[in-house]
Parts: sequence; structure tokens; C-alpha cells
Amino acid sequence: MTTTPDPTTRLAESGARVTGPRRTILDAVDGLGGPFTVEELCAAAPSVGRATVFRTVKLLQETGAVCRLVLEDGSVRYQRSEGGHHHHRVCSECGRVQEFADAELDRLIHANAEVAGFELDGHSLELYGRCRRCA
Repeated sequence: MTTTPDPTTRLAESGARVTGPRRTILDAVDGLGGPFTVEELCAAAPSVGRATVFRTVKLLQETGAVCRLVLEDGSVRYQRSEGGHHHHRVCSECGRVQEFADAELDRLIHANAEVAGFELDGHSLELYGRCRRCA
């Protein structure tokens, strides 16, 4: 992964204002560490209204500061992103999430869509299993 700007810088560069509530949410994201739900983020930033938390998570996702994870059970979590297009390896045992990029895999996905005559707008991929520590 390449080094990317911190979330505050990403917000500012996107033209979004870095308000007090947004700073509180960013601090809460850092405090939560790993993958989190919006509900956990609301609990970690009780001084910020739920609607503001939801809007800010959407904005952070749009700027690439956080990414959305769909877990094996279908639940959704978010985590800070290292940036750029990437996929996830999700440990079913400890919950650890690792980002990875693979140009060859992306090339195959695009080729598959092209062969099928499918106009691809984007894709995401989560691999589920056990990490090195849990295997």
C-alpha cells in the first residue's frame, strides 16, 4: 500500500470543512482501532448526533479515509483505510482485517466482466479465513 494522507487532510483536500464534530468522530475512529460499526462509533462519540455520525462516515468513505467491510455473516463494519483500490482478508477467528492490492486479480475481474459484456462500475472483494496467527 502507498502512504496516503491522514483522514483530516483527506477531508480538507476534498473541500469538506473539518468541523469540531468531525474531529471528534475522527478521534473516535482512531480510538476504536480496528473495524467498527456505526453504532460503536456513535457510542464512542456521544457528544455528536447520530445523523452527523452517519453523514460523516459516508463522507469519510467517499474520501477514502475509511472503507466499508462486509463480514462473512453479512454485517457491515468500517475501518481506517490505507488508501487506493484494495481488497480485504478477514480473519474469521480474531476479526483482524488486512488490506491487500493485487493488480493481476483486478485485471482478471475486469477481463471477466468484459467477456460477459458487463459494464463494470466497481468491485469489492473480501476473503474469509484464518490469519497467520490464528491458523
